[in-house]
Amino acid sequence: AQGGGPSVVMRGISEALVATAVGLFVAIPAVVAFNYFGRRVRGVIINMETLAKLILTHLKSERRIAR
Repeated sequence: AQGGGPSVVMRGISEALVATAVGLFVAIPAVVAFNYFGRRVRGVIINMETLAKLILTHLKSERRIAR
């Protein structure tokens, strides 16, 4: 009724360690890529907002000149 003793427990622990290592191997590059592309997207959004403000300012100034 013992069911294998310490070797069964060690096998389960080793499987858990391998699964953890594989998970970290996948997760760490995924987090790095997510952060990198998140920064790039934020940069593009900031540039787009700045350009939109410049265009609106230019259009408003031309509208004042045309009057």
